[in-house]
Amino acid sequence: MNTFKNKKMLQARTSENKMPVRESVVGVFFCVLFLAIAGRAIYLQTFKSQWLADQARSQYNKYMVTCGKRGTIYDAKNQELAVSLEVTSLGAYPKRIKDKKDAANKLAKILNVNAWDLQKKLDNSTSFFWIKRKVNPRAVAEIKKLGIEGLDFVAEHNRFYPNRGLAAHVIGFTDTDGKGIEGVEFQYNKDLYAAPDKLLVTRDARGKRFGTTDVYGAFAQGNNVVLTIDRQIQYLAEKALNDAATEFKARYGTALVMNPNTGAILAMAQYPGFNPNSFGKYNKDLWRNRAITDPYEPGSTLKVILAAAALEAHLLTPNSSFYCENGSYRVGGNRVGDTHPYQWLTVEQIIKYSSNIGAVKISEITGKTLLYETLVDFGFGKVTGVDCPGETPGILSNCKRWRPIDTGAISFGQGVSVSAVQLLTAISAIANGGNLMKPHIVKSVVSPDGTLIRNCEAEPPKRVISPETAEKVKTIMASVVAEGGTGVNAALSKYTVCGKTGTAQKIEPGGGYSQDKYNSSFVGFAPKRNPQVAVLVVLDEPKDAHYGGTVAAPAFRKIIHETLNYMNVEPENDNNDDTILLAQRFETHGSEVKR
Repeated sequence: MNTFKNKKMLQARTSENKMPVRESVVGVFFCVLFLAIAGRAIYLQTFKSQWLADQARSQYNKYMVTCGKRGTIYDAKNQELAVSLEVTSLGAYPKRIKDKKDAANKLAKILNVNAWDLQKKLDNSTSFFWIKRKVNPRAVAEIKKLGIEGLDFVAEHNRFYPNRGLAAHVIGFTDTDGKGIEGVEFQYNKDLYAAPDKLLVTRDARGKRFGTTDVYGAFAQGNNVVLTIDRQIQYLAEKALNDAATEFKARYGTALVMNPNTGAILAMAQYPGFNPNSFGKYNKDLWRNRAITDPYEPGSTLKVILAAAALEAHLLTPNSSFYCENGSYRVGGNRVGDTHPYQWLTVEQIIKYSSNIGAVKISEITGKTLLYETLVDFGFGKVTGVDCPGETPGILSNCKRWRPIDTGAISFGQGVSVSAVQLLTAISAIANGGNLMKPHIVKSVVSPDGTLIRNCEAEPPKRVISPETAEKVKTIMASVVAEGGTGVNAALSKYTVCGKTGTAQKIEPGGGYSQDKYNSSFVGFAPKRNPQVAVLVVLDEPKDAHYGGTVAAPAFRKIIHETLNYMNVEPENDNNDDTILLAQRFETHGSEVKR
């Protein structure tokens, strides 16, 4: 019994001795833990305070990049052709969207996007992303009514073209981020482009925005660009071109209007057109500006330059005569023919009736070197430097490689390729007395507050022929539009028109000239005494008729007549009675002479 009691007492004493040890161990443990926590706290507060602050801010602050306000494009009369409007873009914070599948289905229905693809983005994204940029206002209103948390509506700028397809090939368009893709939008992108706005968006714990700061300061704005294009003249050119292209079922069409004294392009029309507000719905082949980018064989319009070469070198006069072989002439192993058989024709008559044989015989007098050098002087075979993207230099081989048939063919506009802007610039040099101007489409660049940044003035001209030669060629060109000429359908009753028809067979893809595909054109200017307007009309592969005097001259006439009236150019009365009567008949009844 005593032994048992002794054991009990011994165990109790042992247990009492262990208690202080346990308390010490626990105490030491908590001291170490406290020191570790304190050390960690000191470390975080001392060495990681900035990192922690950044992490905290990242929970409430987000950066978003949006488009700045792109500069406006104006016409020559300061009418808006391209503007930037404020729109709303839709973004998402996936972590804050509770039912992603339901949200994806509802949004996809309104935005007309694939619901499955949208749900995958919501499931897989961990940070902000754009659902759709630049949403239309009606869709924005519908989405806001859904009340889905985690969505964000961000103000941006969208490019808008108030005149729809008017001058679309000249103006071009921009991508979603506001960068120019075609036309002036591309060529002058550095001026028009507004640097993106980086926005700092602050949100509360529930994800609601309560503050927005523009990190770059004031919202960025691009500079404005003022064109030489006149909206009214552009409309007149497009209307006349569309009517002609539709009537003759042409594949493509181009019409250019230029001030021959400055090189300023007043209109640049193209058929078919497109609407830059929805450019993605159109074939990319329709986007490019064919007046700038596409070379074509000019046909008989080039005979004007041939005449200028011969007259400037004093090798011939307008009255020099050539026997035109009754419509058939052999050059080496090839035969050149005329539409009508002619015998003796003067230089003026060769141009008036557009005799190919006569042109070949003139080129035999000038020789290939002089013809080549004159073509180069007038700007063929190289770019004009017009401020539009993608300009072609055309095709003009060195005369050292020309055979006799090559020289003959080039004399009447085959075997050489030009752009529409090249040809009209060359003809304008004749109109203004012999000065080759640099064509341009932009008048000036101004800041958002209207301060002039720079004028895009015409560069000093290059003299290519004397005023005396230019006057002789103008008289020859006036005969083309007089009674009996191939261009009589371009005649005006109140102004003397100087012009030239062109009808060029097209080259087949496999080589050789087509027998049923043509480029039909008419180029000229008015009034003769003091030319104010130069116009070129080209129709590609017209049907039912193909002569330039029948297909292109009436459209030319409409454009130049209405443009001269719009510009209030004083009439002149140098036409003979027959030409006046023909022009009045056309003006009154719209009938034309078939040639």
